[in-house]
Amino acid sequence: MLVVGLGQLSTPYGVEQGGWAYSSTLLIGLGIMCTYTSHILGKCLRRYPTKLRSYADIGGQAFGSKGRILVSTFIYMEIFMALISYTISLHDNLITVFLGTILKLNLAKLSTSQLLTIVAVFIALPTMWIRDLSSISFLSTLGILMSVVIFVSLAAAAVFGGVLTNHSIPVFQMHNIPSISGLFLFSYGGHIVFPNIYKAMKDPSKFKKLFLVSIVSFTIVTALYMIIGFLGAKMFGPNVNSQFTLSMPPKQIITKIALWATVLTPMTKYALEFAPFAIHLEHRLPSSMSGRTKMVIRGCAGSIFLLIILALALSVPYFEHVLSLTGSLVSAAVCLILPCSFYLKIFWGQIAKPLLLLNFFLIILGFFLGVMGTISSSRSLVESFQAHHSS
Repeated sequence: MLVVGLGQLSTPYGVEQGGWAYSSTLLIGLGIMCTYTSHILGKCLRRYPTKLRSYADIGGQAFGSKGRILVSTFIYMEIFMALISYTISLHDNLITVFLGTILKLNLAKLSTSQLLTIVAVFIALPTMWIRDLSSISFLSTLGILMSVVIFVSLAAAAVFGGVLTNHSIPVFQMHNIPSISGLFLFSYGGHIVFPNIYKAMKDPSKFKKLFLVSIVSFTIVTALYMIIGFLGAKMFGPNVNSQFTLSMPPKQIITKIALWATVLTPMTKYALEFAPFAIHLEHRLPSSMSGRTKMVIRGCAGSIFLLIILALALSVPYFEHVLSLTGSLVSAAVCLILPCSFYLKIFWGQIAKPLLLLNFFLIILGFFLGVMGTISSSRSLVESFQAHHSS
């Protein structure tokens, strides 16, 4: 999944804040709903197999050029905001890794954590110049490996780290539901890559097998979130951080491994997430332009893009609020609202009444969760920002 690294970091916080009854219902429910919406995306692709190649293409087919622009905007917003969240995570975990380290720069009034984050981002900056897709796929594999390491580290801390799993989890916390919904929605936000996977298949006619793969994938991801969420909430209780790695026992080797894996994960994501922008940019450049010139333009654009993300992440370092806002504002649309809207528009008149009602229900649910979560997370973000600057 596109954002499983960040999703697993925040799940224990979500379970603790939302309560076990709501969290388990929503995690399982979203797993089922997102499996269905990934399936109907595939059906839309199969309807026009030669014309549609991407998520944006489906939007264009369903709602014309304006639909394509709207869908592309949501896609780029999701990538952009996800990378801001990754950079905030990098900032938060770096200062814990280098606890006690003091850096000073006379030219700028920056804290040690901010300077460490700037150094880390500049180390990752050359990856934005990579044009070889095989190298980018290697970064993706490395990112998945880091996610596995983080999961294993939490389990090891519970078994070998001396952390007791004796905290009680609230049943239901009504006042936290909007923001927690955004966190969980973000955790399932990988739909923009499904059309690309479908088109990359040697035999797209075997899409039914891909549907089975999506069922298995969402089942595994949901089980992973459930295990991490409930284990982390039982381990750390009300004091659990929005990133559980920051709640793990300090100075233990298991914690160090988890922190380093969390630090390395964002650094593997930048080039991978920038790839759609880069490909679109290269297609827009004149065909008469040399490959070297295109590479320079692509690299410079990627570097500027990354520096803007860095500046925003350091300005608004509130991980859980930014993550919840991304899930509510963008992921609700990408995972629920848009796939169902595409399906209804493209197959209108051919859909059985029960499925028709199901798709309308998912659209309404997506709007409800999105609007409520956006209002809640935006308010929390503003309040945190004001409190920080007033102090």
